Amino acid sequence: VITPWNFPVNIPVEYLAPGMATGNTIVWVPAPSTSLVACALMEAIESADLPAGVINLVIGEGAIVGDAVVVHPDVTAIGFTGSAATGRKIAERGAGKPLLLELGGNGPVIVFEDADLDTAAAAAAGGAFFNAGQVCAATGRVLAHHSIAESLCEKLVAHAEKHVLGDPFHQGTTMGPLNNAKVAAKIKEHVDEAVSQGAKVLYGGRPRPDLGSGLFFEPTIIAGVTREMKINREETFGPVVPVLAFKDEAEALDLALDSEYGLSVGVFTADVARGISLAKAIPAGIVNVNASSTWWEIHLPFGGGNGTKSGIGRLGGVHTMEAMTELKMITVTMDRKAGAE
Repeated sequence: VITPWNFPVNIPVEYLAPGMATGNTIVWVPAPSTSLVACALMEAIESADLPAGVINLVIGEGAIVGDAVVVHPDVTAIGFTGSAATGRKIAERGAGKPLLLELGGNGPVIVFEDADLDTAAAAAAGGAFFNAGQVCAATGRVLAHHSIAESLCEKLVAHAEKHVLGDPFHQGTTMGPLNNAKVAAKIKEHVDEAVSQGAKVLYGGRPRPDLGSGLFFEPTIIAGVTREMKINREETFGPVVPVLAFKDEAEALDLALDSEYGLSVGVFTADVARGISLAKAIPAGIVNVNASSTWWEIHLPFGGGNGTKSGIGRLGGVHTMEAMTELKMITVTMDRKAGAE
């Protein structure tokens, strides 16, 4: 089991608990940047008197330790949450072993002209700014009907303005720094490229090293985004809401389908039938009608749509437990003569 840095406690538990419940022994490789959190969780597990060897914590860089675990002949199955690029490498290196891969997303939040704009704006902003946008099911982009796009942007800006960027240990702070310099650089690259190609920053859009680190980035709303821009096509993984306008349902669906990802989607409309129709047409693991792309409960199936970069299999409740067991058929043929005796 290889886990990421953005949720260093609950994502490991989503694997470790079902793994133990189904009788597996587990080698756990956490993200190096949150390894102290992993050590603290491991101490809690040890204090529960779990038999030695059931969970084995191994710390180190993914390219070295993670790879060694993935290819080891005694590892019979692999669980991983993280980027699509790393997930692909793991799938290649662990070829032939069962895989449970929960990978990246760039889920659109689609807002139609008949939607409750206050609800849609709150959901889209919450999905983009929660955990500084470092969420695989985050609001990757907002697709808004052209007739309400400007009003929706105003409401999104109002949500961004309420956030207080700063030290998470300070009372009143609502958004902390990003995890690492690579993520910070990608966010700035996406924003700068969009602006250079004609998009308009309505709020934020800048790193804030004056707050004590280059990892702080302002909550950001960008309008006038087009489908060719990286901020629309790639997973930004930061506190940024790119807004694209569409003219009708057909264009909204086309924009939603024009993506390599298929993890989680939000659709806001008063027409539930239209919402369900779109949900069926979009190859994502989760489509929430009148709820954010981030809405999920731990017993529900979570994972990417087939044929996308967003993963294989489903996390959540019984689905994780099924992934961590193996179907086996055993037949017994009785000796009829011996049975008669």
